[in-house]
Amino acid sequence: WGSKKYLTASLDQSLERLQIEYVDIFYSHRFDPLTPLEETADALAQSVYQGKALYVGISSYSSKQTIRMNKLLKERGISCLIHQPSYSMLNRWIEKDLLKTLSKLGIGCIAFSPLAQGMLSEKYLHKIPKNSRAAENSSLDKSKITKSYFIKIKGLSKIAKKRGQTISQLAIAWVLRHKTMTSALIGTRTVKQLEECLDSLKNLKFSKLELKQIDKFAKEEKINLWEPSSRY
Repeated sequence: WGSKKYLTASLDQSLERLQIEYVDIFYSHRFDPLTPLEETADALAQSVYQGKALYVGISSYSSKQTIRMNKLLKERGISCLIHQPSYSMLNRWIEKDLLKTLSKLGIGCIAFSPLAQGMLSEKYLHKIPKNSRAAENSSLDKSKITKSYFIKIKGLSKIAKKRGQTISQLAIAWVLRHKTMTSALIGTRTVKQLEECLDSLKNLKFSKLELKQIDKFAKEEKINLWEPSSRY
């Protein structure tokens, strides 16, 4: 997790596999309650001073631990460049206090899983297709495709159509509406999916009425696999 040995070995192994001398950003992907945060900060700072990373970031840290890590890195002469949390219409945990904290500290935010592992797409609008994460039961449990989910996705689909967007495009544009949001990480299998996601940028504006209508359906679906890391 966050031990110096693990982080250092992990980075060295990644550099070897990638056959490169350094990475642009090296993340601490989980808060580790069993390792002193000072040790994790030491490992991140060391990666920069050794020239193995240009910048460092954190992922799935709570607001409280983000403040702590930012302070520890500053004491070591390093800036925490960015926070990478899971965030989507069905997973809104960062709105409680993390976004405000990042804005206050001047740390960027790059949301991963903005499409909720494919749940915020046309894919599961009617049934579970064979070529999908849910069907393969890989990173998306079939049990997450519930009646509650279908009601939400159908409601969001109607709003998306009024905006001239697909559900995926609506979901990405919605995530990017925050000033603190630097970018959104998408996972695509085909060029067609990639182009669809990129077309989200054609309509990023939301009226107050649209946001109010979206809030009726953009509610938690208990899909945050990384929630344990952000409890502390």
